[in-house]
Amino acid sequence: MNSKNDLIIYGRHPVVDTIRSGKPVDKLLLQQGIRGEFEKEVRHLCREFDIPFKVVPKDRLNKFSNGNHQGVVALLSPIQYFKIEDVLPMVYEQSKTPLFLLLDEVTDVRNFGSIARSAEVCGADAIIIPSKGAARINADALKTSAGALTKIPVCRSSSLMNAIEYLQLSGIQILASSLKGEKKLFDLDLTVPTAFIIGSEGEGVNAALLRKADEQFIIPQLGETDSLNVSVATGIMLYEVMRQRK
Repeated sequence: MNSKNDLIIYGRHPVVDTIRSGKPVDKLLLQQGIRGEFEKEVRHLCREFDIPFKVVPKDRLNKFSNGNHQGVVALLSPIQYFKIEDVLPMVYEQSKTPLFLLLDEVTDVRNFGSIARSAEVCGADAIIIPSKGAARINADALKTSAGALTKIPVCRSSSLMNAIEYLQLSGIQILASSLKGEKKLFDLDLTVPTAFIIGSEGEGVNAALLRKADEQFIIPQLGETDSLNVSVATGIMLYEVMRQRK
């Protein structure tokens, strides 16, 4: 059964049918204590379709459906998700020089929307997000992106580490902004296939992902403020790519 805004599906058969139909599911919520064949089926479907899955108290599900949820709620996404394995070959087929963003736990929806807006304006080919720990693509994100999230592919990956390894094997350099970086952004060669790892608002890029990057760099600054807002920093990176490539 659909909610009035068509972005919430609840009830066992409707949720399963929605997933199997290929509709973009942002997250699936299962009631604590649900066991048996249905739980197994839901977990299998979430793995098959790479859908974030969370077990929650019954009270949380009641907020979505006034209690008529049969223990499961699917939150739909207003956009279709892609797989990087499908997007990258198309980029090469178009004779483009790939440019990707990997968002490492960017959780603020407005930052996410702003990043998407800059990415689309600067010609990035896709945004890659983790299945867990990313900002929800909701009305606020869409509004902040000024519609860019409906134009640029968003790829969801169960492991950013695996996504990085795939990109590297495909000839793409992986760059990460870090205060410990030795090179400056403007000294990098960004005319070659490139992917930037964009760190979270509070913690920056995860240490394991930093080690995986081909190069760590710093964005030069003259003032004394600790760091730039993540969406502003991303915009600077993207415009430097555009400057070098144009």
